Amino acid sequence: MATPLLKAVTLTHVRYRKGDQLGHFLAWVSLVPVFISLGGFVSHFIFRRELQGMFFALGLLISQVVNEVIKKSVQQARPETCALLEMCDSHGWPSSHSQYMFFFAIYFTLLTSRGIGFWNSKNNSFLNFLTWSLALLTMYSRVYLGYHTVAQVFAGASLGIFLGASWFWVVNSSLFRYFPAIEESAFGRQFFIKDTSHIRNVLKFEYYNARNARKNTSSDLKSD
Repeated sequence: MATPLLKAVTLTHVRYRKGDQLGHFLAWVSLVPVFISLGGFVSHFIFRRELQGMFFALGLLISQVVNEVIKKSVQQARPETCALLEMCDSHGWPSSHSQYMFFFAIYFTLLTSRGIGFWNSKNNSFLNFLTWSLALLTMYSRVYLGYHTVAQVFAGASLGIFLGASWFWVVNSSLFRYFPAIEESAFGRQFFIKDTSHIRNVLKFEYYNARNARKNTSSDLKSD
């Protein structure tokens, strides 16, 4: 009886040369898109439920669908190292990791440039630097580890920047007008969907409102 062929789930299946410390580090960097998606946006929906964040995630999802359509249309092979990585059965142009990270970087930067975020401008500058650094490291990691050619990661980065900037324009020039209606809808009320993009420093706003609510509660208990 022939042994059936096995295929790994590639979501977190990243290979590097044994003993290569830089490769080990870059393998973890290569997983940043997974951490952002599962750890970032899923947690955001559970605990924050901000419309800006939800449309941010929707844009990333649309970007990845576009990436898959292009890959299947172009069908450009990965570099020869794909045999060692067990990735020769998938296409390489454009790099989805690079596209994801550069979409994320440009969209996040445009958000903070308009004063939309949780922190003050100094913290936003640091986070922008961190975001672009991770995007560049992710792009480099895909070449270093042998998953993509230089042309493939640059194509992904360019497409990610274009789609990220375009989606930001669509959301914040057209779709944001519907945010109040979404907040007031049955869905918005049921799941406490909100928009705080009009608040300059959300953490500060929530901090003082939480303190005031606690003080008012304590005052009511004493009066009773």
